[in-house]
Amino acid sequence: MIELKLIRNIGLAAHIDAGKTTTTERILFYTGKIRKIGEVDEGSATMDWMPQERERGITITAAATTVYWKNYRINIIDTPGHVDFTIEVERSMKVLDGLIAIFCAVGGVQPQSETVWRQADRYRVPRIAFVNKMDRIGADFYRVIRQMKEKLSLKPVILQIPIGAEEKFQGVIDIVEQKAIYWDDAEGLQYHTEAIPSTYLEEVKGLRAELLETLAEYDEDIFESYFKDTTVPTEKIKEVIRKGTINLHFFPVFCGSALRNRGIQPLIDGVIDYLPAPIDLPPMKGENPETKKIETRSPSPDAPFSALLFKAQSDPHVGLLYYIRVYSGTLKSGDKVRIFPPDRVDRVAKLYLMHANKRDEVPQLSVGEIGVVTGIRESRTGYTLCDFKHPITFEPIQFPEPVIFVSLEPRTKMDDEKLDDALKYIQLEDPTFKVKTDEESGQRIISGMGELHLEIITDRLKREFGVECYVSKPQVSYRETITRTSIAEGRFIKQTGGKGQYGVVKLQLSPSEIAGIVINNKLKEGVIPRQFIPAIEKGIKMQCETGVFMGYPITNIMVDIIDGAYHPVDSSELSFQVAAQMALREAFLNGNPILLEPYMSLEIVIPENYLGDVLNDLNARKAQIMNIETNKKDKIITATLALAKSFGYATDLRSLTQGRGTYTMQFSHYAPKED
Repeated sequence: MIELKLIRNIGLAAHIDAGKTTTTERILFYTGKIRKIGEVDEGSATMDWMPQERERGITITAAATTVYWKNYRINIIDTPGHVDFTIEVERSMKVLDGLIAIFCAVGGVQPQSETVWRQADRYRVPRIAFVNKMDRIGADFYRVIRQMKEKLSLKPVILQIPIGAEEKFQGVIDIVEQKAIYWDDAEGLQYHTEAIPSTYLEEVKGLRAELLETLAEYDEDIFESYFKDTTVPTEKIKEVIRKGTINLHFFPVFCGSALRNRGIQPLIDGVIDYLPAPIDLPPMKGENPETKKIETRSPSPDAPFSALLFKAQSDPHVGLLYYIRVYSGTLKSGDKVRIFPPDRVDRVAKLYLMHANKRDEVPQLSVGEIGVVTGIRESRTGYTLCDFKHPITFEPIQFPEPVIFVSLEPRTKMDDEKLDDALKYIQLEDPTFKVKTDEESGQRIISGMGELHLEIITDRLKREFGVECYVSKPQVSYRETITRTSIAEGRFIKQTGGKGQYGVVKLQLSPSEIAGIVINNKLKEGVIPRQFIPAIEKGIKMQCETGVFMGYPITNIMVDIIDGAYHPVDSSELSFQVAAQMALREAFLNGNPILLEPYMSLEIVIPENYLGDVLNDLNARKAQIMNIETNKKDKIITATLALAKSFGYATDLRSLTQGRGTYTMQFSHYAPKED
């Protein structure tokens, strides 16, 4: 078993097209995991194994692999950059110890860069930054650094600078080691170091002084050495950078060009030097489901086994594969595990380490490892697996709500059952994908995070599951809310000769700025017995899911349970559930209900001669222009736009800019629907 201090669990995350998969491919090549470099544009990248990924040149699903570098074991997760698949980033962040955040030297800090950075902030994941594509026309290293400070409010610590840029990009200068690194061959396998070129000496001197000044804030020895003007040992500098990175005080910055095979080996060294091992992080906290007390699990093979299930994936040969991150102890093939929240005991069949979609069977998974289990019954993302004698549940993962839906029907009646089975599997894999049946029309309604998300799912239904479907045009998933406070009483009373039904619930509904529904129990003691409160809450939640005003889910409301009445014989959970639904419906309709629609944030990059046409089109769609900035000969427009007005925008932008414009779009917020 490898020592814990020699393990790194890292991910790569960035905006779409910043070069995550290309960088991962080079890491696999230089660590000896693969013998030939695959390319995203050619559809031959190792980690983009799905047919849809290879055809479109984008990453859709997070893929895991394991590599070795200088006696260290690095478990890697390559995540998507497209916002429609943000759940893949979210659940990966939950289990990572460290992250390489990749920024395009031309595009800088783009919208999805900000999103993944915020996700990493939420899970307190230590990060190093890699400014990629230094060989591209328009590459500007220091512009990216400025944007990191302005847009992400972070403290970058520059550990490398590029030697040249665009077609003159030659290598990198290491600020810590004070040396220049050049690559000797096209594949980037051979590289050597030289003295820093004289034209860069002053720049490096200034950056090294800045680096030591930053480190002096966090270490007394460096503080004394810096102000006494004595030499600080390289190992000491690395030690303090490592400590500051793990504690999220600052973020080391590297640079290079993954496509041109420049800068990857020093980046892997940076993962080893500055990102944490499992033992460098605090023990995992969780709740004991029996005592309801908070417990911790130390990253030790001797501690009771615990792991978080962070991803499910269907495999045509094996069935469901469950990806887990082991936080403590060891799991062996054939072991029994306890699974929460369903609270059941299952026996694990086989264990695997993954390399994209290829499986390598192993006898055990130990603390610090990311692997796959099979054989357990149907489980979902966010479940906890643990030793059945030492139960614990870790905090589940929060998922964003879908914003777009289509209706879906199989082409033949014979495929009806087949379609239901396929949709069930995909829902297990993807918690942001929802399926429901319209009560009036009987149609299946599928909803997701965007047009591409649903397009990929319908394509998978055809290819993987052999079900061809009729798909309607995309529809917007609106929300309902109220604009004023209202009170109503629901009375569900049916008394006959035998046992009847008796439930009276009085609710107050108020507008809220918090997304979702907040329920407060404000009943006086004894008004309604405690055992009926969960039924009231269930009735409120059920009604909020189906809507009242126009049949869309309800959000942004506060529900106070303020009064009610019960009967000692006739009251039941059902009677209070129905009474709560009746009260909520009436109060909602009295609260001046309105529809909310999803708004998207857009970033559009176009040559400046198309600016007028693109702005006219955005104005016709009633978009709100937030900012226009210039980067060399390009214009970058940021705007917000109602999702309903965004359908077909990709085609329109292509025709307006003769195919030279690009854009990214992600969910921003809900706002009142315009008539």
